[in-house]
Amino acid sequence: MAAETPVLRFGTDGIRGRAHDTLSPDAVALVGRAAALVLGTGSTFLLARDTRESGPEIEAALTAGLVAEGAHAEPVGVFPTPGLAYLCQVRGLPGAMISASHNPFHDNGIKFFAPGGRKIADADERAIEARMATLEGHAAPPTRLPSSGPPSSGAAQGESYLAHVVGALEGRRLDGLNLVVDCANGAACVTAPLVLARLGAHVHTMADDPDGTNINSGCGSTHPEALQKAVVEAGADAGLAFDGDADRLVAVDEQGELVDGDHILAVAGIDLRDRGRLPHDTVVTTVMANLGFRRAADAAGIRVVETRVGDRAVLEAMDEGGYALGGEQSGHVIFADLATTGDGLLTAVMLLDVVARRGVPLSDLASVVQKLPQVLLNVGVADRDGLEGADAFWSEVRSVEGDLSEAGRVLVRPSGTEPVVRIMVEAPTEAAAGGAAERLAGALVEALGEPGSR
Repeated sequence: MAAETPVLRFGTDGIRGRAHDTLSPDAVALVGRAAALVLGTGSTFLLARDTRESGPEIEAALTAGLVAEGAHAEPVGVFPTPGLAYLCQVRGLPGAMISASHNPFHDNGIKFFAPGGRKIADADERAIEARMATLEGHAAPPTRLPSSGPPSSGAAQGESYLAHVVGALEGRRLDGLNLVVDCANGAACVTAPLVLARLGAHVHTMADDPDGTNINSGCGSTHPEALQKAVVEAGADAGLAFDGDADRLVAVDEQGELVDGDHILAVAGIDLRDRGRLPHDTVVTTVMANLGFRRAADAAGIRVVETRVGDRAVLEAMDEGGYALGGEQSGHVIFADLATTGDGLLTAVMLLDVVARRGVPLSDLASVVQKLPQVLLNVGVADRDGLEGADAFWSEVRSVEGDLSEAGRVLVRPSGTEPVVRIMVEAPTEAAAGGAAERLAGALVEALGEPGSR
């Protein structure tokens, strides 16, 4: 009996799962067929991928599905997610990025972009899922798939994107800056060193030799420890760490200290405001932004608009209010005048431009944000859906908030994909934050039960 095709669903950022398993060739081909029917039979889809060994196979299966329903596929090769989004924008074509972002190599995923370069709307994702349900069981097996090989470069096809990022500085340069760049053995390998060198920076690269399995492995934006050490040892002005598909950036200052999305938004926001380029003197961020960022923005006279977690939520709020800058603590930063999605390389260039123009160390610029210790607990419970009516728990939350007063904050939100509730506490000290978080976790389990108890 033939194995049943796995059912794929969209999550917070596209479809994601284990390569060759959840993302089997048949399942991916089914996604391609459904996407063609929803986003445009007869359209040409631009396809890009990161450096995972499963990328070529998934690209071939997705192509087979698209072609089966009359669409066309144009491969870009290995290229960053924001680079693909830019190509979709300037060419007016839909696209699909094959990547699992910061996940390990054995995972992969698919993110769809609409003509114009925006990630497709929730309604389109639901429509693709509905089409997959009607097509399931009727899809022919994909054509013979190529074996995995070394990643190819999409830089030649994406030269217009590289020129776009260089042009964001309006002729200014980064001459004299000494940088260490962690490419995460991912898609940044084909773009970041080129762009930064064109702008005159002296670039030392690391994690820039992808083999299909080492993407994000002990490197990149989620593992910046080696970069922090390398920056100090090299006496560099800054370090830059990308994730696997290069849509996020975490920087390191000359002292080896992390400069995350909160710092970057504050530095960029103040600089844009000073130059009259920050509409409504407003920056958009998510509920996860550190209280230190909010205090820095308030001190600078910058208004903060807060959204739910996710760069799509940030972009929606930016569209609605006509704002130019937004992002997440994780390093997804959106410069709406220049990009349709978070772009790690563009963010790096814009941040370094402030360093170069102002002639001050990155540590001085980033010091405007004094981070509060932040503790995040994922608490497994038996009845996650009962959170809203858990009066005793919410009473405890109010008690903790009263104890913290304006010196900290509490955030509670259920996971959208797991049977857990996330509790985040910020406080003046790590011990205070941890103690408050554990106190709330205990109250939560008491109110909603331990996993498996109901």
